[in-house]
Amino acid sequence: MGKSKYLVIVESPTKAKTISAILGNEYEIIPSMGHVIDLPSKKLAVDVEGDFSPQYRVLPGKEKIISQIKKKAKGKEKVYIATDPDREGEAIGWHIKEKLSDSKVKFCRVVFHEITREAIEEAFAKPSRLDTDKVNAQVARRVLDRVVGYSLSPLLWKKIVRGLSAGRVQSIALRFIAEREGQIGDFIPKTTYGIKAKFKVDDIEFEARLDKYKGCKVPFATRKEAQDCIEQIKKEEFHVKNITEKVITRKPPSPLTTSLLQQDAFNSLRFSSRKTMMVAQKLYEGIDIKNTSVGLITYMRTDSFHISPKAKKEIKNFIQQHLGSDYLATKEYRYKTKKGAQLAHEAIRPTSAFRKPDEITDTLTADEEKLYSLIWRRTVASFMREAEFKSTKAFLGSTSAEFIGEGKEMLFDGFLAITGKEEELAALPKMDKGQQIKLIDCSIIEHTTKPPPRFNDASLVRLLEEKGIGRPSTYSPTIYTLILRHYIKREKGAFIPTDLGLKVNKLLSEHFPKIINEAFTASMEEKLDKVEEGDVEWRSVLVDFYPAFKDKIDTASKSIKKEVITSDKKCAKCGSPMVIKWSRKGRFLSCSTFPKCRYAESITTKVKCPLCKEGELIQRRNKRGQLFYGCTNFPKCRYTSRELPAEASPPQATKGDEDIDKQDT
Repeated sequence: MGKSKYLVIVESPTKAKTISAILGNEYEIIPSMGHVIDLPSKKLAVDVEGDFSPQYRVLPGKEKIISQIKKKAKGKEKVYIATDPDREGEAIGWHIKEKLSDSKVKFCRVVFHEITREAIEEAFAKPSRLDTDKVNAQVARRVLDRVVGYSLSPLLWKKIVRGLSAGRVQSIALRFIAEREGQIGDFIPKTTYGIKAKFKVDDIEFEARLDKYKGCKVPFATRKEAQDCIEQIKKEEFHVKNITEKVITRKPPSPLTTSLLQQDAFNSLRFSSRKTMMVAQKLYEGIDIKNTSVGLITYMRTDSFHISPKAKKEIKNFIQQHLGSDYLATKEYRYKTKKGAQLAHEAIRPTSAFRKPDEITDTLTADEEKLYSLIWRRTVASFMREAEFKSTKAFLGSTSAEFIGEGKEMLFDGFLAITGKEEELAALPKMDKGQQIKLIDCSIIEHTTKPPPRFNDASLVRLLEEKGIGRPSTYSPTIYTLILRHYIKREKGAFIPTDLGLKVNKLLSEHFPKIINEAFTASMEEKLDKVEEGDVEWRSVLVDFYPAFKDKIDTASKSIKKEVITSDKKCAKCGSPMVIKWSRKGRFLSCSTFPKCRYAESITTKVKCPLCKEGELIQRRNKRGQLFYGCTNFPKCRYTSRELPAEASPPQATKGDEDIDKQDT
């Protein structure tokens, strides 16, 4: 084997393995293992008094990778940067090039949106240069987020507890979740009463709902009104006042963007946004099929509905061959593209429509198979004909009442033949206008209004996208960061703000209403897009933002003071008053003389342990940050539960828990 002539730099070993099988021996592929250079974690590292230049450093542990890349680059004719086709990928490549700037080697940028032989060969046949506008957009985002985070976080330390942090996009997402929780708490339910009836025609029974009674629309405000109505209409005779029929169509869903993938994966598979992106990354970078690593889907960070002409042709051929030309869409569907979408990218699709999910099940994990199947079915369905139904309405009348019966009958399944999501169908029996029908029974339908639902992965990602907050690559990290910081918790798929999260949101909303604001955050995203398009110089974004922001920080810093809440308990060690303090995991009781006396107590739920009947349950977190309730008699009693077994009373303190979180406050 001869010495390779070219060096190719990618992010991950899996991606390197897949590309290596395509390029051959002339190319040596090396992974950077993600970012190798970034801002240091323990200081601002941005020249806010000057031109906002970032002070990048090689990340701890990445010195060996930089050294290895330099060594491998020596003597090579070209170095190809083959990182992901987005701002982050461009920045990774740029930093590596800068570290190799003393080398005489020629650098080339190759961009591809799927890891297939054709796409890779085409990219390497037409290499380009690194896009400095994309790099600058990433620099601007990184500097902006660092300035905001490092300015807001000390205020949280001053007011609540040291070690907390605040982020530009995360704070908006937290605000949405906290405000929704407030709406749920303020919600007042209202109950109304409707009526459904069972009718019979030629020995065929069907149901209908009451639409009008004595000329007025229902439902009723009280159960008595509904019961009086039933007693009256049972005395009356009914006939068919009118019958309407129409054919309705249902369009297939659009191809998948990052946002839609995360929404669909949560709704259909109950995957969190983070899990969805981790599994999608594996499918994109390559899965071993018959001893060859194959990229199964296109790049999974995109906001475009675009499908390449070649892929369109292949998908249409698949539909014709496996389902017939009747199932092929008669026109190309159009989808509304959101402002700022990167139309050069493709939607998330399988790299081959002919690679059916059931044919590669043995090579995929259960999660990979589920997500690949979702992507494959939705992509193919988007090129299929609409499903057609016959919708029938029967208007049934008596002296005082009018009921409506509805039926729907499938005429053509269309794209449902692929998605497999069949609707419940119930056709009405044949009836003629004026025909007498028999009322069999009536019952009251009680409907109580519900508060707005808590956000979950799907609904929060959808809202962030609708508001223009964040971009495809930020949705999943935003949610994960909020959970990691203990600002929100996930229960049964829904996000609930913790006491700490509510306190952080209250402080930020009170002092920075114009910063923790959806319109402001969306406008910043638009400015970053303009940097990427080459229309705005990246430093100008910071110049326009920082002075007013600095004034608000200075004002808030003077007015914010840590509140001291004294409890009626006395310290078990020294007898001093106990005060309520915060750690990153929530509230606890601490001796007011800390650090002289380090005694502290957890706050319990005042619910007796159902196992030992002696201890009380307190709220704790496991290593993954998930909340659970455990017995105060641990380790003697090892009872744990995700939920309280009974209603909690006002918080009380337990005995003997010292140095909680090493007294973070």
